[in-house]
Amino acid sequence: MTMNFTGIIVGLATFIIIGVFHPIVIKVEYYWGTKCWWLFLVAGIIFGALSLFVENLIVSTILGVTAFSSFWSILELIHQKERVRKGWFPEGPGHKR
Repeated sequence: MTMNFTGIIVGLATFIIIGVFHPIVIKVEYYWGTKCWWLFLVAGIIFGALSLFVENLIVSTILGVTAFSSFWSILELIHQKERVRKGWFPEGPGHKR
């Protein structure tokens, strides 16, 4: 019997990617507000396109997870703006008064 580590590798990578994107969204919203949402869109498109051309299943899957984490970050950027408005997070220089 051989063990297949693909699921564990992809699961761990997904966990790390989500963990990395969380503080990125907070910092981006703090310094630039929501006006740079398009950077996450571009990153998502690039990672998605790369995932289509990589032959290795694990790498392709991780690139796909990164793509959709980038897309999800657009929504989280908007939610973070709302959390700042409620006073749950500090308002940074990326906010216009």
